[in-house]
Amino acid sequence: MALIRLAYASEATFEAKPAEQGVEPHVARILMTSRKNNARREIVGGLYYGDGHFFQYLEGEEEAVRSTFKRIIADGRHRNVRTLIEAPVTRRTFSNLSMKYVPASSDVRRLLSKHGLETFNPVQFSAEQCEEMIDLIRSSSHDHKLVNHNADHNVAASQPGFFSKGITFGLVIAAIGLIGALAYAGTLL
Repeated sequence: MALIRLAYASEATFEAKPAEQGVEPHVARILMTSRKNNARREIVGGLYYGDGHFFQYLEGEEEAVRSTFKRIIADGRHRNVRTLIEAPVTRRTFSNLSMKYVPASSDVRRLLSKHGLETFNPVQFSAEQCEEMIDLIRSSSHDHKLVNHNADHNVAASQPGFFSKGITFGLVIAAIGLIGALAYAGTLL
């Protein structure tokens, strides 16, 4: 089975909203879906979003990467999708991250400045700049944990309570014991 790598750039079709916990809500939904789907397909890679543009890098089995890329092209959140790199690889170069996310960072701003670019528009990247961006994503220590920005999902219902189930059970038993002890003490008075 042949492995390939693919990097693409696209423009976001949505108007960016304020980032919660460092991740724009539309991007957070893309990441949650990507991480779930990519893990199943054994695709690894990374994503950067900035200035209304995406840069994404994928590695995996050729068929899986190509079918994933077809879905991305058809996704209404992307327009002007352009393949920047597509080549076979002999081994994976990303760790087991189904989709690493690098938030807007000073590293990316330094990369842009180094090449005389003021805004992040990876469609304009040279092959060298693409490779630098891939290396930056690969080596970044940032990888935000996501909050669920899916409005259709009841986040409050899925979040754990203040105490774990075991502690809650213990507190209930202790309360019952305390009530029993107080009732018994009341009969002695």
